[in-house]
Amino acid sequence: MKAGNALPARERAAEAGDRRTSRTRKRRGGAGPTRQAPPHFPDGFILAPSGGYTKHYYRRMEEDTDYRIRFSSLCFFNDHIGFHGTIKSSPSDFIVIEIDEQGQLVNKTINEPIFKISEIQPEPNNFPKKTKLDLQNLSFEDGRNQEVNTLVKYTDGDQNHPSGSEKEDTISDGTSKCEEKADVLSSFLDEKTHELLNNFACDIKEKWLSETELIGLPLEFSIGRILDKNQRASLHSAIRQKFPFLITVGKNSEIVVKPNLEYKELCHLVSEEEAFDFFKYLDAKKENSKFTFKPDANKDHRKAVHHFVNKKFGNLVETKSFSEMNCSTGNPNVVITVRFREKAHKRGKRPLPECQEGNVIYTAFTLRKENLEMFEAIGFLAIKLGVIPSDFSYAGLKDKKAITYQAMVVRKVTPERLKNIEKEIENKRMNVFNIRSVDDSLRLGQLKGNHFDIVIRNLKKQINDSANLRERVMEAIENVKKKGFVNYYGPQRFGKGRKVHTDQIGLALLKNEMMKAIKLFLTPEDLDDPVNRAKKYFLQTEDAKGTLSLMPEFKVRERALLEALHRFGMTEEGCIQAWFSLPHSMRIFYVHAYTSKIWNEAVSYRLATYGARVVEGDLVCLDEDIDDENFPNSKVHLVTEEEGSANMYAIHQVVLPILGYNIQYPKNKVGQWYHDILSRDGLQTCRFKVPTLKLNVPGCYRQILKHPRNLSYQLMEDHDIDVKMKGSHIDETALSLLISFDLDASCYATVCLKEIMKHDVLN
Repeated sequence: MKAGNALPARERAAEAGDRRTSRTRKRRGGAGPTRQAPPHFPDGFILAPSGGYTKHYYRRMEEDTDYRIRFSSLCFFNDHIGFHGTIKSSPSDFIVIEIDEQGQLVNKTINEPIFKISEIQPEPNNFPKKTKLDLQNLSFEDGRNQEVNTLVKYTDGDQNHPSGSEKEDTISDGTSKCEEKADVLSSFLDEKTHELLNNFACDIKEKWLSETELIGLPLEFSIGRILDKNQRASLHSAIRQKFPFLITVGKNSEIVVKPNLEYKELCHLVSEEEAFDFFKYLDAKKENSKFTFKPDANKDHRKAVHHFVNKKFGNLVETKSFSEMNCSTGNPNVVITVRFREKAHKRGKRPLPECQEGNVIYTAFTLRKENLEMFEAIGFLAIKLGVIPSDFSYAGLKDKKAITYQAMVVRKVTPERLKNIEKEIENKRMNVFNIRSVDDSLRLGQLKGNHFDIVIRNLKKQINDSANLRERVMEAIENVKKKGFVNYYGPQRFGKGRKVHTDQIGLALLKNEMMKAIKLFLTPEDLDDPVNRAKKYFLQTEDAKGTLSLMPEFKVRERALLEALHRFGMTEEGCIQAWFSLPHSMRIFYVHAYTSKIWNEAVSYRLATYGARVVEGDLVCLDEDIDDENFPNSKVHLVTEEEGSANMYAIHQVVLPILGYNIQYPKNKVGQWYHDILSRDGLQTCRFKVPTLKLNVPGCYRQILKHPRNLSYQLMEDHDIDVKMKGSHIDETALSLLISFDLDASCYATVCLKEIMKHDVLN
């Protein structure tokens, strides 16, 4: 039974189990504690007695009314009584400071020169004409005047983006490249084969121009076998460059030439001249290059071109419409620009030479934000800097109701440009500092951990606890400092929605249910505000354009999806394109939310089943210095029967897998539990790859226990602290706890505090 459907009698039984764990609580009637752990606990309660470090695991069953229920079933590892208190009374009560890979706090001012004006590179003309964010499939600047390393390169004064024959006057080196391709054909093909290839190409072209079918013509032409791999590669490229309306296919060292049917399809939408140039551009695969179609005032026609390019080549390129003023008429021209998607650099590999030559600008900075969602902050910065949210990279997500400091890197923005908006963003409760040039972007997880400075106000003892409050607080902190806490993912991982959580969206994506995932994302809460009214309207009408007019500008992700749905339609393909409007880090976030939820359930089941003993079939980490989840299978050891009997390993060495395609499962009841859960969620055959969204989930391992490091604390009366609780009246004698500690990356302070307080600290 799900927790939301629990009967009151059963709730009383669970509460009775809680009361029996403390001698200070009055014994009452009710059902006794559940002795046998259920097979899985998707939403229920988990409690089992165990030996080792702790005497009890608390159980709790509560109404599934909001996001808090997801954490009411989490186990406590220590047996102290705990206490009550309030966290996040104001953002200044919860300060989070990222610790970089070198172990330095990112809020510390860097002493070295931040930037030198003389070293700043020219910056692209990045400023959009409107503050509207259109994020559809973009990762490049809104540049009008600059074309870097393009095959058909425009001059600085070319404001109208000529296409076709108009480009000939502004080509920088395209002619020489074409001549070079022709020379390659002549050098590798004998005269007869070269002539036959020309005849084949001419026949195909004539039939297409006459709009007749290719009846009676050979549908392919064989160049013959070319044994040298480099020669084959050169010939493939040379043929496609000279004849973009043809494609080449390799068959056991043989090169076969065929008509390019996609070329013909594009000719129905644009001129033959544009199609010719577009496919030449596509085949050249020139890094940082752009292709621009002729100006088009017909919005429906532009939409059809966008749809064709993204459907056929969406994994390779991305498209965007730009409005530009026509100097002769004074009316705006709208052009479609195509650009290759940026290739993600693999960790540990050196960037390609052409990427270095492209002179991509990366600027690092520390972002301080107060009571602001990270994605909202990024969206605002993107508007001010004339870039898009996917141009920002970061090492981890941070709380909203807090003051947080984190490292960030933005592409295509110079340090000087970022420095210029410092004053503008202060009224948005943001600051940027430590601004400097760097060589690359950040990766998720590229940090050592986080430092927390937290104030817990209005401390109180648990009900019916007669002990001294100060003693209870110190006992609780010292217990967790020594024994650790269960390393659950915190509530921030799953969102605060009552109807839909981020893990449900992630499950839909893993099952390739793209339309369902979109509807889950846009499901409204039972609140009457502009955001939820817009979402409600969309679910009722599926009118993306109308919903856009209702959706507030600050909802960056929602607007990105809606603009893509308006462009491509509420179809399966349209929903795929809509998900591509979000950066990869956002798309993978939802899948990770699902795998995190399953891990939370798994560790609760593991502790309920085996307690603090390390048993046969458990997985343990052999490296004592591991402080993150990115360690290989070689570091994970399967506990044997002999090792389990001899108590060779401690509970803090036990790890559990986070779902993915490259992990091993425990060889005991917990492993079977994982398989049952996958079956429950319809993922029995899931390979944890979503090719349509370019999502790969290899999986990893997570330690079931963690310890806070560098922990210090101080008890103070509230009048000794700067109290910033709005609308609250605090007793002058009330105690507050000031506590500071460090946690490894991907550990949650709220989870640690819940273990200390034995009380729901979510706020």
